[in-house]
Amino acid sequence: MSGGELAIVLVAVIVGSVVKALTGMGLPLVVVPIAALFTDVESAVVVIALPNLLSNVVLATRERSNTAETRDLPTLAAFSVAGAIVGALLFVRAPEEPLIIALVISVIVYIVLFFAKPDLQTPPDRSRRLAPLVGLVAGGFQGAIGISGPIVGSWIHSYRLARGAYVLSVTVLFLVSGSTQFAILVGSGKLDGRLVATLLACIPVLASIPVGTALRDRVSGRGFDLAIIGLLGSSVVVLVVRTFVI
Repeated sequence: MSGGELAIVLVAVIVGSVVKALTGMGLPLVVVPIAALFTDVESAVVVIALPNLLSNVVLATRERSNTAETRDLPTLAAFSVAGAIVGALLFVRAPEEPLIIALVISVIVYIVLFFAKPDLQTPPDRSRRLAPLVGLVAGGFQGAIGISGPIVGSWIHSYRLARGAYVLSVTVLFLVSGSTQFAILVGSGKLDGRLVATLLACIPVLASIPVGTALRDRVSGRGFDLAIIGLLGSSVVVLVVRTFVI
């Protein structure tokens, strides 16, 4: 990778980490497609795994004061682990395309409902009933195809939590799945030869988090909602391009 290409990837890491701190999600979504232009997708995913895990740890720690305002978090986390095991064991050999299509359709439906019904909200009694199922589904997708962000992001967003509670919720859930992913990468030797790059990528991520959190404090409630919806829409585009175009 040339100096110019490295600079582009570095800028993507900074932008992605600011978006991550602002919304609780988006670092791999921004960085991996850009980094994959200059290296293989596997290398891009491996290099960003530790910085993304670290950003989840930092953000979850920073927002821990919002724990009382979260909802169903232990249930979602526990069932997502169970779902990830099931997904890894049962669906890892299944064709990826049907799962991607189902995921894309579900996110598009949520985005349409968000604009069609601005007051759309999942009440506490319904979320408690559905949280185990959502956790299983999100974990299943994570285990089968390594993707759960759109499900987690849209489900937690439907709770209409305060922004700090939202960020805490999604980062904790991403932390659970990210820890599993990172352990697998270490155990399989995928980090060999890439450790320096992944450690260097941690530096701009940590430096950019305060910028994103400061922006979050300044943005309006509607602006925060639109940022989340924009990221969910972007995830759909990235999934479609990655699966059916590249």
